[in-house]
Amino acid sequence: MLTLTPGAATLADLETIWRGEGPVGLDPAARAAVEAASARVAAAAAGGAAVYGVNTGFGKLASVRIAAADTATLQRNLILSHCAGTGAALDPATTRLMMALKLLSLGRGASGVRWEVIARIEAMLARGVLPVVPVQGSVGASGDLAPLAHMTAAMLGEGEARWQGRTMPAAAALAAAGLAPVALGPKEGLALINGTQFSTALALAALFEGWRCATTSLVTACLSTDAIMGSDAPLHAGIHALRGHRGQIEVAGAMRALMADSAIRDSHREGDSRVQDPYCIRCQPQVAGAAVDLLRFAAATLVTEANAVTDNPLVIGDAILSGGNFHGEPVAFAADQIALALAEVGAIAQRRVALMVDPALSHDLPPFLTPAPGLNSGFMIAEVTTAALMSENKHLANPCSTDSTPTSANQEDHVSMAAHGARRLGTMVQNLAVILGVEALCAAQGVEFRAPLLTSPRLRPVLAAIRAAVPPLGEDRLLAPDLARAAALVRDGTLVAAAGLGAFRP
Repeated sequence: MLTLTPGAATLADLETIWRGEGPVGLDPAARAAVEAASARVAAAAAGGAAVYGVNTGFGKLASVRIAAADTATLQRNLILSHCAGTGAALDPATTRLMMALKLLSLGRGASGVRWEVIARIEAMLARGVLPVVPVQGSVGASGDLAPLAHMTAAMLGEGEARWQGRTMPAAAALAAAGLAPVALGPKEGLALINGTQFSTALALAALFEGWRCATTSLVTACLSTDAIMGSDAPLHAGIHALRGHRGQIEVAGAMRALMADSAIRDSHREGDSRVQDPYCIRCQPQVAGAAVDLLRFAAATLVTEANAVTDNPLVIGDAILSGGNFHGEPVAFAADQIALALAEVGAIAQRRVALMVDPALSHDLPPFLTPAPGLNSGFMIAEVTTAALMSENKHLANPCSTDSTPTSANQEDHVSMAAHGARRLGTMVQNLAVILGVEALCAAQGVEFRAPLLTSPRLRPVLAAIRAAVPPLGEDRLLAPDLARAAALVRDGTLVAAAGLGAFRP
């Protein structure tokens, strides 16, 4: 079991949860603080003073007092009324991550829930009971209310859940896994649905895939450089040291290592009439390096958020204080930053695809990389597909965090839009993987046209991995399956592993 320490989970922990299926639990040392806060909430529920969310209504109805006998009903009604999501279901991996993030938040001992609630989430993760959570309905303030309500409803035996690959009523899934529905105590429903765990999980999932895409782009860029017989001079360490950006320096260093001892490169060090390569070759360290730096900045924000307490009110010492930690602005900003990085990695990669299929720019490669142009169209329309996906990602990269609309009768009058800001990243990652997959296919074809000259020792295994999945393009054939297989090589890390870049981490 992966044991998490509240407040100290790492990015590697979170990626392990997202990519895996094993049990996840909190360090038992967190229990004392959790139970102390729960006792404080129980005392408040039995007392005469109004405490938001404990013995009052919610949002615009916060001034309505609730009798002590009705506090359990209050929490159940809260969950059922907030199950107003719509759209497709959140994927299982991100659902698991969302539940683990909720564990981390509750485990800090400021939310006032009983340990029994935490244990139920742990048991659901261990036994594979995953709530069905519609992905639309959150505006990213007052927490991801609708998505987290659907998560919580499954704990109550309401709504739907997945178990052993099947979707069924949540009560049936719990029973099949040997679990009983949980009954919520004072404030527990509010603690479960307040928070940014839905949007944070989506942003983290995109970060993990986006980082893999960005790393893959270093590999495909090097292969493309050899395909067009480009220069490695712009990778010189001195150039990048003079600018000083960490990502740029590291990207240039990785690319120098990948291209070292390429016979293709060595063949045109002398007598090449070209003075400079186009920017898509020459400026890859500057562009991909900036994207790497931005992804790292977003990662730092998301790790902080993953370890944060983001519900309301919070138990701090003897006080129960109402604040606004549920506002998703940090996540919205991080999602917008990830979107910018994904769009730019794809934009410069698409220009390399265009470069390779254009005989006026590719240094004597055949038009559209086909051995018989005219009769065959080769990669002509594959390049058009990358242009379409690049343009779509540009539109999707427009900021979501600058949008807001008042909700809940103007009580919640500024919201973050973090949820759909993070959700749109999934589409962007899919698009980027296809762009990079097409670049890999074009670059492999171009390098093979340079035979008998060989690419570098580090890039030859990459070429072999591409060819293990997709054969060279001779006569025209149905290309969509080739593009899908190439995109899979990007998303599953095959090309990064083949190049030995697995240690290039965020």
